[in-house]
Amino acid sequence: MDKLIEAEVSAKRKKKTYFIILISIAFVIVAIWAVRVFFKPALTGSDFTSSKAEIGIIENTINATGEVLPEFEEVLASPINASVKSVLLDAGNKVKKGQSILTLDKSVTQTEYDKLKFQMESKENEISKLKLDLEKSFFDIKSNNSIKQLRISNLKDAVSSAKRLLKAGGGTKEDVERAELDLKVAELEKLQLENEIKSKQQTMKIEIREAEIALAIQRNDLNALKRKLDLADVVATRDGVVTWVNKNIGASIREGDALVRIADLSGFKVAGSMSDNMLDKIHNNMPAIIRVGDTQLRGSIVNISPSVTNSIVSFDIQLNQKDSKELRPNQKVDVFLITATRNGVLRIANGPAFNGSNLQDVFVVKNEIAEKRTIKTGLSNFDFVEILSGVKAGEEVITSDMSAYKNSKTVTIAN
Repeated sequence: MDKLIEAEVSAKRKKKTYFIILISIAFVIVAIWAVRVFFKPALTGSDFTSSKAEIGIIENTINATGEVLPEFEEVLASPINASVKSVLLDAGNKVKKGQSILTLDKSVTQTEYDKLKFQMESKENEISKLKLDLEKSFFDIKSNNSIKQLRISNLKDAVSSAKRLLKAGGGTKEDVERAELDLKVAELEKLQLENEIKSKQQTMKIEIREAEIALAIQRNDLNALKRKLDLADVVATRDGVVTWVNKNIGASIREGDALVRIADLSGFKVAGSMSDNMLDKIHNNMPAIIRVGDTQLRGSIVNISPSVTNSIVSFDIQLNQKDSKELRPNQKVDVFLITATRNGVLRIANGPAFNGSNLQDVFVVKNEIAEKRTIKTGLSNFDFVEILSGVKAGEEVITSDMSAYKNSKTVTIAN
């Protein structure tokens, strides 16, 4: 009897437990439903930014960095070894062509110039002396030649006299032979002297020419040094603005060291740079967009550096509006290189909502409800994203970051 009562009580307890569990589950389900109904995620108009899908043009771009530089900048270098004596104009000052900017102490080079000048004068005197010596030697040879000619004439007369005496019986055959031998020797000596005259003439020309060449070399060196001394008075070669000047008074300057930079600020260019991983995507004449603050300027690549430094490739961009008032020397700007352009595409203003994936979820605003949709994107740049599917023209898409609502299908927009 006791066993039956215990079994009945135990059964009642189990039923009660099951009932409590069912009630708890039902309460949880109702609570979740109530939360979903009465506590739906909501946004206000100030919590997000949006853009309407529209038909237009889109340009696909790749990012780069840039620095604004004067289109023309001249570097004035020191033509001599010297030291900075005085600075007449500081960086930022406008300068006119021919205006002095700084002066150098050129005393050492001036001493070298004076020394070279004296050496050249000494060389000129040496050439004059050489010409006189050679002329005297040539004159002596010609005089000897004239004497030889007179002796030959005398010997010819002696031969004629010896022959007449032999014929008249007053001389001997040996006398005639001796006279003819003396004449022949004299004629050979004259021929030898004439050859010597010709050789001396050629030698004179060669020696004088060598001396004149040496003098010409010295004169060129002197003129070159004179030009360097003139250039040591550092003056502007064109109108512009001094962008940098060596202000270290007394500092030693070597030949070729930069002293002054003068820029023509009437026009600018952009020196761009980017990772060499993108090198195969850029080329000359490639269009580019340069963003300066809120202003956009356009241009094209005109030169790509053949070398890569620290995995960075450099290039120059020529601007269509090179005299824009927004541009400043050494200003950092954003550069966007256009790789492709499409017309008549559906586009939406770019924003944090777009993560770069071709397929992604966005929220479309309709009747105070933001509805999640999956869209397919195409080209993109810093302004727009191309929409291939998922959104129609005229629909409003939230472009701000909606990652906090990634698990919601809809979001209420409160007034």
